[in-house]
Amino acid sequence: MNKKIHIYTDGSSKGNPGPGGYGIFIEKIVGNSYNREIISEGYRYTTNNRMELLAVIVGLEKIEKKKQNIVIFTDSKYIVNTIQKKWIYKWEKNNFLKKKNVDLWKRFLNLFHKQFIIFQWIKSHNNHYINDFCDKLSVQASKKKILQIDYVYENISKLNY
Repeated sequence: MNKKIHIYTDGSSKGNPGPGGYGIFIEKIVGNSYNREIISEGYRYTTNNRMELLAVIVGLEKIEKKKQNIVIFTDSKYIVNTIQKKWIYKWEKNNFLKKKNVDLWKRFLNLFHKQFIIFQWIKSHNNHYINDFCDKLSVQASKKKILQIDYVYENISKLNY
């Protein structure tokens, strides 16, 4: 059977930096069978780009088998350009010198090399039902009473003052 995996992601933060969250919609299609999973999480102090990237990472971490054909739909030009324009390989070669979100990019690369991934950019807030749904998930997650701690970001922020 031909298997398709679609991962829709979005991330947000209020204040940038500030409280943030991500939303993920995973769709696995095998023949006429559909399996869907919805994931979201909020963080007390982070950035929009971190949440966009973390959404992609968490979505990929949910795919247990290696060498799967995956399409990731995101409204993040930050992510799409980094991959499609191959900036990520230059950054990696230079050990991410002067780049932000190094911890997440390294985590992403470990997953990226295990799969066959295509990135598809979606214009945000353009009536794409699933992207709008992921946006709502990310905003709702950022407003939870109990939020996760983005330890790496918070520690880096303290060092930069």
